[in-house]
Amino acid sequence: MSIISSFRESARAKPIIERIHKRDTGPVSIMEFCGGHTVAIFRSGIRTIMPAHVRMISGPGCPVCVTSNGDLDRAVALAKTPGVILATYGDMLRVPGSEESLMQVKAQGYAVEIVYSTLDALALAEAHPEKEIVFFAIGFETTSPAAAAAVLQARSRELRNFSLCSVMKLTIPGARALLSMGEVKVDAVIGPGHVSSIIGADAWRFLPDEYGIPVAISGFETLDLLAATDALLGMIEEGKPDLANTYSRIVKPGGNRKAWDAVQQVFELREASWRGFGNIPDSGLALREEFADYDADRRFDIQVAPAPEHPACRCGEVLRGVAMPPDCKVFGSACTPEHPLGPCMVSSEGSCAAYFHYQRHQL
Repeated sequence: MSIISSFRESARAKPIIERIHKRDTGPVSIMEFCGGHTVAIFRSGIRTIMPAHVRMISGPGCPVCVTSNGDLDRAVALAKTPGVILATYGDMLRVPGSEESLMQVKAQGYAVEIVYSTLDALALAEAHPEKEIVFFAIGFETTSPAAAAAVLQARSRELRNFSLCSVMKLTIPGARALLSMGEVKVDAVIGPGHVSSIIGADAWRFLPDEYGIPVAISGFETLDLLAATDALLGMIEEGKPDLANTYSRIVKPGGNRKAWDAVQQVFELREASWRGFGNIPDSGLALREEFADYDADRRFDIQVAPAPEHPACRCGEVLRGVAMPPDCKVFGSACTPEHPLGPCMVSSEGSCAAYFHYQRHQL
């Protein structure tokens, strides 16, 4: 049985799908700002069962994908620094920088270790006191509390050989930047569930209040995403943009204050470089002065030149919703998950990888 037919046979999904098809909205573009949502939407086939007037597009919701070549080159340079062990999540290993990836660096004999959490990076620091452990910290608001906790634990344990290279970013400044560009028409937004569990559903009220765009916070199950889509179309149909929290079992209006307070204790805002966007003010997280001893950027004098993206890769346009993966001439040919030219084909949350695995048969 196909996934789509299982939807139609589901007693819970069928009425939502029927209601979506009956909504009188006119042409609508709905964008999700979460890589997890992108994969769930492709995997479940939700795009294929939407009415013809409802277009679903992906935004800059993949933290691996929005990491710039310059930041990747900085990680490569740190990994090549004598005495350093660079700890990173597995998704980052195969992302190509301007000249090489961390996987290629590791193959050359440099110390690059895959970790599954910041606790693993701290364990490396305790196990190798003679080495400098640098954790390449990527992610959005979801992973930033763990990074903050790692710094606080390193200080409490008096670990002098642990530091962060923070390229973490904030979702909402990225969303504002995309909307301010005006390149793509966005009529409604599916709000990220994991991010919102930290910062709270109310953080997205700026969309209806300032832009007149309805937003629905969603979970990751098929029914969650269908319910969020239906809520968005309902608000458009009524002409009343608002905030709907369809993931209230996890996401609270104010979020997780304890987790977010830890982030604000350890980090401050700074300008950050986003793939496909350039520099966005106050969209990155840098360690505060009082935690300078744990800041790899201050402990190591790493200078990298501005690095352009691969000329054939359209990942930046895909992240802005300007292009779909198959619009890229190298998609599925020169660029595949086995031989990626850009991070959108590498990351498990990348739009190109999701399209390749779940929808390329429709080309």
